[in-house]
Amino acid sequence: MADDDEDDCQLTKEAWEENRLANDLRFVRDGEELLEYLQHRGKYSDPVDSPLPGLVLLDLNMPKKDGREALREIKASPELRRIPVVILTTSKAEEDIFRSYDLGASSYITKPVTFEGLVETVQHLEEYWFAVVELPSAPLAA
Repeated sequence: MADDDEDDCQLTKEAWEENRLANDLRFVRDGEELLEYLQHRGKYSDPVDSPLPGLVLLDLNMPKKDGREALREIKASPELRRIPVVILTTSKAEEDIFRSYDLGASSYITKPVTFEGLVETVQHLEEYWFAVVELPSAPLAA
């Protein structure tokens, strides 16, 4: 999950735990750190300690490199473009929704305003992305 808001990250972690999800949830604080993680650069250079995710939850409005730019780079990369990216943000702006899908987002979700809503959203994410959808086990080389 790429999100600069520590409270949102903590609440998402708690919603994850509330749903008893076994899937590993890791956090980065901006688009730049997300790309370092995905490309195994810097402190994320060991792929054993920093495995590629099966799904990325991405906030749009972050410092350094925002979610839009990170999404553009992920979808332009032959090694990363198959990883589903779900936008999870506070923005309800039509422009953000259209642009996110144009850049290759797999889904767009507006962050719920209550913890109960977040728990329900995480439950739906789990049902769809981890139980219904067929995902590649690992990105294939181009």
